[in-house]
Amino acid sequence: MQFDRQTALNRIGEGKAAFREGDPFNACPYNMYGDREELFGYHYWTRGWGTARAEAEARPRPEQPSAGQ
Repeated sequence: MQFDRQTALNRIGEGKAAFREGDPFNACPYNMYGDREELFGYHYWTRGWGTARAEAEARPRPEQPSAGQ
């Protein structure tokens, strides 16, 4: 594996896609205690997941109609 910008962006994209699919944070396919490749993947995958979550939380939620109360 090459530790370059394109690979990092790919891992970030994987993390964002996982969040959109509803995967939890701990569903990361990379091991934070593994070798350099695993650690690199974990770092950027979780960065992407966290970014997607922050973006989703920052968006205003559509106003839901009340139950008549």
